[in-house]
Amino acid sequence: MKNSEIKALSLDELKEKLSAESSNMQNLRFAHAISPLENPMRIRETKRVIARLNTEIRRRELEAKS
Repeated sequence: MKNSEIKALSLDELKEKLSAESSNMQNLRFAHAISPLENPMRIRETKRVIARLNTEIRRRELEAKS
């Protein structure tokens, strides 16, 4: 998910996407612990998407305060 796509989402959509990505991350970690993933880079990509979502949510919170 690109930054431009993230910025186009509303705050509610961002929070929904964050919870979906977090559960996806949990599933990937669990699957990787049981047997190696076919593409372990998906874990890194998911972590980065979660970080981008958190950053955008925080940026909007700070904008709302000022």
